[in-house]
Amino acid sequence: MEPKNPLVSVVLVNFRGADDTIEAIRHLGELDWPNDRLEIVVVENASGDDSAERIAAAAPHAVLVKSKKNLGFAGGCNLGVKKSKGDIIAFLNNDAKPDAGWVREAVRRFEESPRIGAVASRVLDWEGEKVDFIGSGLTWFGMGYKPHTGLAIPDQADEPHDVLFGTGSAMFVRRDVYEELGGFDERYFMFFEDVDLGWRLNLKGYRYAYEPGSLAYHKHHASMSKLGAYKETYLLERNALYTLYKNLGSEKFDETLAATLLLSVRRSVARGELDSTSYDIRKASSDAELTEAIPKDTIATLYAIDQFVQNLPSLTESRREIQESRTTAEHVVRRRFLETNAPSFTGAHFLHGYQNIIDNFDVLDGPARTNVLIITGDPIGAKMAGPAIRAWHMAEALAPQSDVRLVSLEGHEDLAADFVLDTVKPGDNKAMAQHEDWADVIIFQGLAMALFPSIRKTQKVLVVDIYDPMHLEQLEQGRPQGEEAWTRATADATTVLNEQLARGDYFLCASERQRHFYLGQLAALGRINPANYADDPDLTGLISVVPFGLEAEPPAHEKKVLKGVHPGIGEDDKLLLWSGGLYNWFDPLALIRAVAKVVETHPEVKLYFLGTKHPHPGVPEMKIVTDSRALAAELGVADTNVFFNGSWVEYKDRGNYLAEADLGVSTHHSHIETTFSFRTRILDYLWAELPMVVTEGDHFAELVDDRGLGRAVPAGDVDALAAAIEDLLFGKGKLAAAQKAIGKVRSEYEWGNVLAPLVEFVGNAHYAADRMRRGEVRVDAAGAKRQKRRRPAGQNGIVEDVRRASLLLVRQGPGAVVRKVKQRLGL
Repeated sequence: MEPKNPLVSVVLVNFRGADDTIEAIRHLGELDWPNDRLEIVVVENASGDDSAERIAAAAPHAVLVKSKKNLGFAGGCNLGVKKSKGDIIAFLNNDAKPDAGWVREAVRRFEESPRIGAVASRVLDWEGEKVDFIGSGLTWFGMGYKPHTGLAIPDQADEPHDVLFGTGSAMFVRRDVYEELGGFDERYFMFFEDVDLGWRLNLKGYRYAYEPGSLAYHKHHASMSKLGAYKETYLLERNALYTLYKNLGSEKFDETLAATLLLSVRRSVARGELDSTSYDIRKASSDAELTEAIPKDTIATLYAIDQFVQNLPSLTESRREIQESRTTAEHVVRRRFLETNAPSFTGAHFLHGYQNIIDNFDVLDGPARTNVLIITGDPIGAKMAGPAIRAWHMAEALAPQSDVRLVSLEGHEDLAADFVLDTVKPGDNKAMAQHEDWADVIIFQGLAMALFPSIRKTQKVLVVDIYDPMHLEQLEQGRPQGEEAWTRATADATTVLNEQLARGDYFLCASERQRHFYLGQLAALGRINPANYADDPDLTGLISVVPFGLEAEPPAHEKKVLKGVHPGIGEDDKLLLWSGGLYNWFDPLALIRAVAKVVETHPEVKLYFLGTKHPHPGVPEMKIVTDSRALAAELGVADTNVFFNGSWVEYKDRGNYLAEADLGVSTHHSHIETTFSFRTRILDYLWAELPMVVTEGDHFAELVDDRGLGRAVPAGDVDALAAAIEDLLFGKGKLAAAQKAIGKVRSEYEWGNVLAPLVEFVGNAHYAADRMRRGEVRVDAAGAKRQKRRRPAGQNGIVEDVRRASLLLVRQGPGAVVRKVKQRLGL
C-alpha cells in the first residue's frame, strides 16, 4: 500500500516561458497537499534568457535544474526526475494550473491498486469550459489523439476509466514504474512521448487510470507556430513511426508498418496539394528545369521517414526489449486504442488514398481472442474454498489473452473482475448450452461434464482440471455411509473421472505424483497412444502439472484478528494456525493431543482452526469437527489453548490470520488419499513465509523435509508432533532458518508461474491428437476450431435444485448426483 501522504515531486520544464512557470508554481502553493510532502522541480531548458534568475527569485523553495542545452520536453522531464526525490512523479506543463485537489485525488487513485502505474488528470482549457484531455485514443498508424478536445465537456468526463496514455501537460507516474520504463524516450524531443510512455506502461501490465477528480487547466500556447508549422509536422510524422515501430505486437506488424509508410507518403502529397502524376512520361511538358518548389510541409514527412530509417538500429533494439519484456497481450492493449479508424487529415485526394489502403491492408481489426469458459462447482464470493479460488485465478491469468466467463454452479457475488461472472444451476442445460455455444475452450472441475449434456457432447476444446482426485477422496469421504453405499460412491466417482479422462483434450493435475498416477489411468483408457506420443513424447501436451498457487505479494497485516483480540489468545502467545477446513480424512485429534502435551511446559502455545463451516451451502459440518471439539474439551484445552472458528474466513482477510501466526500445521492419516493429495492450505503457509509442521506421506511433506521449510513427522505420532512444534517454536534460530528457506521456495508456487502451462495451452488451443485421429472432432481446411451442430431436442429446460444436488454430492458421492440428473433428463 502507498504511504498515507507519499512525497510527490512535480516536474515542470521551462523554455522561454518564465511568466507561465512562475504562475504555475504559485498555483502549486495552493494545493490541499502538505507542503512537506511536495517537491517542486523546475528544469530550465537552456532558454538563453533570464528565466533561471527570475524563477529562482520568485520560487526559492523550488529545486532549479539548469540544462546546458535544450533537451526538449522528453529530455527535460527525464532530467527533472533524476534530480527529484518523490515516490510519485507528477508532470505539469508550465502553462498549466492545477486545481487544489490535483495531487490529492491522483494519490487517492494510486492507493486503489498497486497495478495502477500512472494516473492521467482531467485537463480543461484555461477557463474550464472546454475539454483538453478526458481520455486518449490511437490511430492504426501510430498517431495518438485526445477525443473531445476543444469541445464542450461531456458527461463521460466524470467517469474514471483506464486509458492508453495521459497527457504530458498533467499526469502522474509511480517513480519505480517510470524508472522501470526508462522514462520518456529522448529521441522524440517533443510530441507523442507521452503516447509512447503510456503504451509501454500498458504493455508492462500496469494500468493507466484516468482520474477526473485530479483536475488541471491548460492555456495552449501556440509555441510551434513561431518555429514553423512544418517542424511540428516533421516531429509528429517521425515520432508516430517511432511509437508504432517500437510498441506494436508482431501479429500485424509487417502489414501495418507497410500501410503506415504508404499513408505517410499520401499525406505528404496531399499537404502540398501536389499532383503526383505530373512526372508521368506520357504527360506533355515543356518543363526542362531540374528543380521544383515543394512546400516544406511535404518535405517534412519525407525527412521524418528518412530519420526513421536513420534511427532504425536503436529503434530495433528498443523494440526487441519492449516486446520481450511485455506481459500484456496485444488485444488487451488494443482495447485502449478506442477508434483506430481516424484519418487525421482531410481532402479528397488524401481520403481516397486512405480508403484504398484500409481496403487492401488488414489494419483496422485487432487480433483474434479466444473465448474461454471456466466452470467450478463451488460458490464465488468473499468466502471461497480451494476449487473456487483456483478457478478464480485461472480466470485472472487467462483474461489478458482471452475473453473469459467464470461460471459457478453454486452462485456468485458481484465481485470486480476482468472477466464475466455467472451462475448456472445444476441441470439447467439451456443456460449452460448458451455458454458452451459461445466458448472456444472449456475448462471445468468436478461434475460439469456429467451434469450438462451440452458439456458432455461439446465439440469445443475441453480442458479437465483433475487436481482433486475425487475417486480417492471418496475412499475416506464415503466411509461413514456403510459398505454398500461406500463401494457404490467410490465406483461412481471412478466412472465419472474415467469419462472425463476419455474425453478431455488436455488435463491439469497438481503434482508429479498425481501426474504419474493419472498417466497410468490414461494408459488404461487407451489415451497413451502413438497419436498423442508422436509429437509429444513426454506427454506434457496431454497432461501438465499445474499446482495450486499463491499470490506474488506476501500477505499484509492490515488489522489484528487473533493476538490480543480473540479471547484467550494473548499478544505475545505462540500461535499455531490450521488454515482451511476440517475434513474426515485429516487427523486434527493427534494435533490437539500434541498441543495439550506442549502446553504443560509452554502454556503460551495456542492452536486456532481457521474454518469449520464450509462456504459451499451443501457441505455439512463433518464428524471430525465434533470429535475435535469434544477432545479439546476432554483434555481441558478448549478455549484456553485450542480454538475453533465457527465459520469461514473471507478469502481476502485470511492474510491477517496468517501474518499473526508463528507456525502453520497440517496433520492427516496415512492412506492412499494422502499419497496423492495436494494440501492447498500449505500454499497459504508458503505465501505467508510461515514455517510449518506437517505429517509425512504427501507431496508437501517431501517438500518441507527436502527444503527445510519446517518439520515432517510420522502420521499419528503425537510425541514426534509435540517435539517438532516445541523445537521450531523454542529452538534457537529454528523458525528464522525455516522462514529463510521458504523465501527461496515460495516464488515457485506463485499463480503466474504455476498457471503458465495452462496459459500457453489456451494461447494455442487444440484438440488431442488421438481424438482428431479417431474422427471425434472435425476441422475445416482453414483450421477452424469448432464444428456447429444441432442439439438434441428436449434437453434444454431441466433444472435441479442446487441444495439437493449439493447434499447428495456430499452424502452419497458424485455418482448419485449423476444418476439423479440422468433420471431427470430421461437418459
